[in-house]
Amino acid sequence: MNTAGNSVQIVVIDDNARSLEFLAEALKRDNVNIITASHPDQGIDLIYTHRPQIVLTDLVMPGMSGLDVLGRVMEFDPAIDVVLMTAHYTTDTAVEAIRKGAADYLNKPISPSVLRERVGPLIDTALRRQHILNVDSELLRTAQFEGMVGRSPQMWEVYSRVRRVAPHFRAVLITGATGTGKDLVARALHHLSPAKGKFVVLNCSAVVETLFESELFGHVRGAFTGADKDKSGLVEYANEGTLFLDEIGDMPIGTQAKLLRVLQNQEVQPVGSLSARKVNVRVVAATNRDLKKAMAEKQFREDLYYRLSMVEIHTPSLVERTEDLRLLTNFFVERFAKQYGKEIRGLTRRAWIMLSRHSWPGNVRELENVIGHACMMAMGETIDIADLPENLRLAEEDIQGSSREQISAGERQEVMVDGVPVSLEEHEKQLLRNALDQAHGNQSEAARHLRIGRDALRYKMKKYGLL
Repeated sequence: MNTAGNSVQIVVIDDNARSLEFLAEALKRDNVNIITASHPDQGIDLIYTHRPQIVLTDLVMPGMSGLDVLGRVMEFDPAIDVVLMTAHYTTDTAVEAIRKGAADYLNKPISPSVLRERVGPLIDTALRRQHILNVDSELLRTAQFEGMVGRSPQMWEVYSRVRRVAPHFRAVLITGATGTGKDLVARALHHLSPAKGKFVVLNCSAVVETLFESELFGHVRGAFTGADKDKSGLVEYANEGTLFLDEIGDMPIGTQAKLLRVLQNQEVQPVGSLSARKVNVRVVAATNRDLKKAMAEKQFREDLYYRLSMVEIHTPSLVERTEDLRLLTNFFVERFAKQYGKEIRGLTRRAWIMLSRHSWPGNVRELENVIGHACMMAMGETIDIADLPENLRLAEEDIQGSSREQISAGERQEVMVDGVPVSLEEHEKQLLRNALDQAHGNQSEAARHLRIGRDALRYKMKKYGLL
């Protein structure tokens, strides 16, 4: 395994200066950065600021015990390996420490060889984790295709079909559940095609039935009440380009016949006109409905279906390609962190476990909204369970209801507080005020409560005029 360029941070907490010096010297090796603290409060601040992979702490210290430090670290980030050290070893204390999440429990005095033997594997594991993160980043760069992200066999099949179909298609049908990225496939088909015109979108479920034909095919003056001038439809507007008909299963049956004429003859007849006009347009249709069932119920024309489905591309659900979940999560974290101007480097282990257990009924779009929400809420460098939407946290208890409402990423940077929408900035400012009030103005204690470094707290206090 190549670990070049990776490094592990270790925070050592001990009120004995000689012990700190001994531990730092014994653990010295390439790719390891050791930070020491002689007081547990100082050590906690270092942990929140530097987010180390490993913490070594003495058990008996003034002000805070090693078990208290362990509890703080497990609350902050359970992925951190904590090793407790003591000259007062008892079996009960060792069992309690391991039960609370300690990675190891060492009895002082500790020889350098024993220390390296016990802590060395933790360092190696941390380096492997960093290597995996680097591999994930490289995979993210290589597993993107025309705005889509994935390296599962199902997605490689989608990419392959798009590449083969794009240069030649006149009509394509894209099927798949809501939120699976059908619009991205449509845009990829247009972008990779020889079409020189526009990419025009019509959401068939959003158009009033009485206005559908006018919207799609246009009309001439006097065609109906209110038609006071000629109007071109979206088919003509997309001439020499691509028309994307989203949710085509909701198109009225009468309009479907006229669309079939466009596909067959490459001509459009505006409402009220006696003559047709030639067009050169490619049509991509998408649906989350079962069109064969709609055909059986006489809600969708067979001839239009077979014309569209000559080439069909299916977008898989997120459950069908769970191996892409981590890639997609990393992609959205990177995108939203940049959008919100934050330094967010990933998720805690427990937050990731929660994502991996979710069933994702809303597919990639739901994941996008979840990560967008989490990046808004995160006050530190890592997304934790508390930053995830409430409905995701309640999902494991099968609790349904109004908590399923999510903030749509990129639409509103607001959160709901006691049922009232407030801006992200105002919410963050209130969190700072509450933490400072609870800590009676003690900035170090407030920073520990918020799980951020003291410097980050002071920066935010200055930003919101709280200094």
